[in-house]
Amino acid sequence: MRLTKFEHSALLLEDSGKKLFVDPGNFTSPLTDTANTVAVVITHEHADHWTPEQLKRILDLNSDVPIFAPEGVATAATDFDVTVVHAGDSVEAGPFTLRFFGGTHAVIHESIPVVDNLGVLINDQLYYAGDSFVVPEGVEVDVLAAPAGAPWMKMAETMDYVLAVKPKRSFATHEMVLSRAGKDLAGSRIQWATEQNGGEYLALEPGDSIDL
Repeated sequence: MRLTKFEHSALLLEDSGKKLFVDPGNFTSPLTDTANTVAVVITHEHADHWTPEQLKRILDLNSDVPIFAPEGVATAATDFDVTVVHAGDSVEAGPFTLRFFGGTHAVIHESIPVVDNLGVLINDQLYYAGDSFVVPEGVEVDVLAAPAGAPWMKMAETMDYVLAVKPKRSFATHEMVLSRAGKDLAGSRIQWATEQNGGEYLALEPGDSIDL
């Protein structure tokens, strides 16, 4: 399985000639080369994790592709056929097995409603919690997508999260709200936390790919 990181929270997984997109939002460059997509995962309804325009770029070439997301996305994305999933669900999409965790977005501020949010474990290798710090209990995580910056987090929380998950490898995501200096600083803290349990930090930039 091959992972490509795009800007912010968008990820592309490829296996056996098939594609899975995760969280293509408004901080991510317009998607191209979307043929052979077998599924889309949207962790929650905020625009930095999905937009109608990004979904249409996928659906234009894959009209029947399933979109897996929590209830809040289905309510927001009324022009699309969203398959609602919940924490504890497991689904198959082409060569991809998707297991879902969590349930709610991390708190931003008491004045802002907390929305549905799901973490996803892909092929028992890559774990991405969306906008949360939900630890997938009982799972040995090979690769962890760790948030670098957001209005709902502070760096100490990300560091504690990485220490709790103990991934073999990690990389930074949710980084487009940071300056270059901020990205570098966040990466160094995620690297430190990963290495405390013998893991390796991958300094991925948008467009970089790795084999899992």
